[in-house]
Amino acid sequence: MENSPITLCAIFAAWIQYFYCVTWLWTLCYAIDMFLALREKPGYPRLYHMLCWLLPSVTTAVGLAILYLPNADCHNLGPDESAFVRILPNYLLTYLPMITVMVVNPILYLCSLNTVTSLITSSLAQYTRKERTIIDAVKVKFGLILLVFYVCWLPNLVNSVLLWSEWFDLPVQTVSVLLYFMATLNPMQALLNSLVYRRANDKLVSPFHRKSKKEPTETTPLMPSDINGSSLVS
Repeated sequence: MENSPITLCAIFAAWIQYFYCVTWLWTLCYAIDMFLALREKPGYPRLYHMLCWLLPSVTTAVGLAILYLPNADCHNLGPDESAFVRILPNYLLTYLPMITVMVVNPILYLCSLNTVTSLITSSLAQYTRKERTIIDAVKVKFGLILLVFYVCWLPNLVNSVLLWSEWFDLPVQTVSVLLYFMATLNPMQALLNSLVYRRANDKLVSPFHRKSKKEPTETTPLMPSDINGSSLVS
């Protein structure tokens, strides 16, 4: 039973790391599918599920196996063991998906916003205050989605940079503050996502769902049929 605390620590680490990585990849798939939907291209729900559920399981298993095996007490490295070889792989496998979302999602949302502008102006052949309001609403929505992600996960990225750049002279107080931010903000992503992604009266097309091409429609992915009385984006 000597290793029971370490085993419990490994189980919780795997649980947290896996589901955090799942949320990051679903955030990426949402942006990809929105990008495709606005261009009236088919989405890939099965591929999204494979990517978001299977890839984190592989990265989590590999990273934690390197960290905890064969000696589960990873905090006491032997004289011939290197922290970079033992600990760094797990950090890279954990944080690369997060950094990918931080870099790729703003690009995808910017491209999607340009498509929204083109759809609205070309379909209505005008650019009045109403069209500007619609575009501004979409811009705010995309901006809030990105803001939530950065607010929730930027402390983790800053902490990891400090950890590896100041390994032998770690600013303890700064790292402690960052750990409190991480403990508070990381679990809040689900709550904040529920506020910014979609509301009940939202008319924005839902990614991962497409109308059949056989259905006749005169609306764009962002334009409801009753354009005069509806709000496009919450």
